Amino acid sequence: MASRTRRHGAARSVREGARRRRLPLRLLLPLLVLVALAAMLMLRGYVHSEILADHRVQPPAATDRVPEKILEGGPVIDARGGRTESLSVPDHRLVLTFDDGPDPTWTPRVLDVLKKHDAHAVFFVTGTMASRYPDLVQRMVDEGHEVGLHTFNHPDLSFQSKKRIDWELSQNQLAITGAAGVRTSLFRPPYSSFADAMDNKSWPVTEYIGSRGYITVVNNTDSEDWQRPGVDEIIRRATPKNGDGAIVLMHDSGGDRSQTVAALDRFLPDLQKKGYEFDNLTEALDAPSAMTPVTGAELWKGKAWVFLVQASEKITDGLVAGLAVIGTLVIGRFVLMLLLSGIHARRVRRKGFRWGPPVTEPVTVLVPAYNEAKCIENTVNSLMASDHPVEVIVVDDGSTDGTARIVEAMGLPNVRVIRQLNAGKPAALNRGLANARYDIVVMMDGDTVFEPSTVRELVQPFGDPKVGAVAGNAKVGNKDSLIGAWQHIEYVMGFNLDRRMYDVLRCMPTIPGAVGAFRRSALEPIGGMSDDTLAEDTDVTMALHRAGWRVVYAENARAWTEAPETVQQLWSQRYRWSYGTMQAIWKHRRAVIEKGPSGRFGRVGLPFVSLFMVLAPLLAPLIDVFLLYGLVFGPTEKTIMAWLGVLAIQAVCAAYAFRLDRERMTHLISLPLQQILYRQLMYVVLLQSWITALTGGRLRWQKLRRTGVVGAPGGSVPRQRSQSGDDRRPVA
Repeated sequence: MASRTRRHGAARSVREGARRRRLPLRLLLPLLVLVALAAMLMLRGYVHSEILADHRVQPPAATDRVPEKILEGGPVIDARGGRTESLSVPDHRLVLTFDDGPDPTWTPRVLDVLKKHDAHAVFFVTGTMASRYPDLVQRMVDEGHEVGLHTFNHPDLSFQSKKRIDWELSQNQLAITGAAGVRTSLFRPPYSSFADAMDNKSWPVTEYIGSRGYITVVNNTDSEDWQRPGVDEIIRRATPKNGDGAIVLMHDSGGDRSQTVAALDRFLPDLQKKGYEFDNLTEALDAPSAMTPVTGAELWKGKAWVFLVQASEKITDGLVAGLAVIGTLVIGRFVLMLLLSGIHARRVRRKGFRWGPPVTEPVTVLVPAYNEAKCIENTVNSLMASDHPVEVIVVDDGSTDGTARIVEAMGLPNVRVIRQLNAGKPAALNRGLANARYDIVVMMDGDTVFEPSTVRELVQPFGDPKVGAVAGNAKVGNKDSLIGAWQHIEYVMGFNLDRRMYDVLRCMPTIPGAVGAFRRSALEPIGGMSDDTLAEDTDVTMALHRAGWRVVYAENARAWTEAPETVQQLWSQRYRWSYGTMQAIWKHRRAVIEKGPSGRFGRVGLPFVSLFMVLAPLLAPLIDVFLLYGLVFGPTEKTIMAWLGVLAIQAVCAAYAFRLDRERMTHLISLPLQQILYRQLMYVVLLQSWITALTGGRLRWQKLRRTGVVGAPGGSVPRQRSQSGDDRRPVA
């Protein structure tokens, strides 16, 4: 009985361990997308001869091991079944052969000329080109031409192992099968010439090719059209002497083939008048066709290959277009931020600038708090040090850690505590609004501390009666860790430059929850703080724009907030922000077609938010994907230079933002690493948000664990650093 119990317990532990090790869906789906993307890029690189390509060419070698009858024989070499035979084309018969295609530009023109003059030819196609342009291979077969193998990636086979040769042949054959439903027994080696050029390096390859069932076809008349010597010269070189038959080498790919097309249009009728026939190879030799239909599994295998290649072409072309879009967006955004943030800074910093009459009346500060025991004392003390008269309302939203008792025990004047059952941040803010004594209401988070001048700076824009809300300058207080430094760069470079830009454009999308101020008379008509989205700050800001209020940015109203200190906490926060922003955009989508202030915001603000906060970050990892691809398979130096150029633009913007905010530049040392790693995290978060939105899922509010490490600079507020290492563990 005990042993059975132990076995059941062990089995249960294994099952529980398997569940614990299962990859979360939020990671699995983005990972699958990245794997699929990498597979498409690898396939494209292989088909474009950027991966596994070998461009070496063997120099001439001795010929003493090549049979004499091969060196002195015709251009068709049959080494099948141990034979050593060569064949020549009969007199007055010409076999035109075209190498390296099909090409989407020149092959159709060559086919048009052949059809015009009722001539047939042989096209030795590479697997890479046949896979990319299968319709042209099908047209060749439909119009009576023969196709032959020219390897998949066009390597010199004398350098390759038998395994690689088999691979080149099979992949080339697979591409032809998928394109036209046939297989061929004709083969032409890359870099081949006349039969008398066969040497001790190429002859063993020819023998091996014969053992695999293929006839090797070289040539005995070379038009040298690849040199583009002129139409007359191509015709002269392609014309055999004394009515002899010949296999003529031409090209329908590999560059500009306009001279080849023009030469064909004169060459064919001229030699037909002289009694020449233009046949494919087996017609000229009066032999059975070299092509046989393929059916069954092999046919479907070929079609699947062509489908995957076509899909990779279209997907990667889309990615290239996406890269162009994101490049344009990134550069455009940086240019706008630099230009408009400079305009904003000059406007608000010019001597004598005033929003209106000074705002000196008291204001209400609302502090929604849920389990903020480690931070709330710092927060309230910082408000008590304010140089502007305030009343403080701490709304305890069902805390279980004694947050309300801590505030009450402080016994501070003008500080009230309101308790309610846990109902969420919007409900807590609305409860505070209902109890506020003053029309101007400042809102902050329970983990944030203000400088003495923050409230005063934050409320001065209300001297302008058109201003309905003011965004403050949120700063990362715990920036001593790497992840904190990355968020510090993001707050200064991204959020604050954005706010300056949006202020000038009059379409600021978000009043930060950490430091913002509102007119109660502006909030009440729109229903206060809504819980329709997870980004109530973005939601209410958009609603204020639509109601005709102006929303501005106060750069000197600094607040120090505790940023997430682990990847998991950062993930939770940004997931909520991203999903909440999408919800807010969708909620206010009708503004696009409305008139007045709502329509202006809908046609200016919503597109900006959608492009810069949703689309651009989702596409931004393409920069790193193509960077990695270019480093491994592409032009490495150009790739590095392009990426460094993008990084330089970002560094300029970051340095400018840090200068405007009067921040030390030392934190920018981690900018390159932030651009590589941080961007991937934001990509996965955004992708997960898209998946949640498209599948109709709902995301619950995710409370972050606080440590109380943030205090206002200058020591005006005592820091409350935790003594326990467990306090910084991520929430499970």
